[in-house]
Amino acid sequence: MSDRFDPRRPGVDYGVLDELVGYALRRAQIRMTEAFDARLGAEGVTTQRFSALVLIAQNPGLKQTELATIMGIARSGVLAIVDALAGQGLIERRAAPDDGRAQALFLTAHGEARLPQITQQVRDHDRDLTHGFTGAEVEALRALLDRIRT
Repeated sequence: MSDRFDPRRPGVDYGVLDELVGYALRRAQIRMTEAFDARLGAEGVTTQRFSALVLIAQNPGLKQTELATIMGIARSGVLAIVDALAGQGLIERRAAPDDGRAQALFLTAHGEARLPQITQQVRDHDRDLTHGFTGAEVEALRALLDRIRT
């Protein structure tokens, strides 16, 4: 038996779950993460690590606490992400110039070299997720997802 997530297991009555947008989003997120991990997991890249890497690249000197807030995760969660990226030699911590207690984050030369390669793999993954969608459908999906409020 496969450990892979099956969003429509035969013989299971999903009841009201089939009517819920949140449940549909969760099923899609699980499938997306499985596909992402299959493509990039061996390289130690996760969806959260990629997000953090891009945010650090685009915002050099970003503090760990700011990164946690931007990503919507706990400080302990961002610490694990930053530790992993630093362990891979992709980023480095430096004392923040305006607050010696805070850690500012920067890409290393290795991180700058790897990010375009990783980004291409993520773009390929994203393209595969929406295979069979028209460009207009992809844009509409993105726009609809952006409108979701909690």
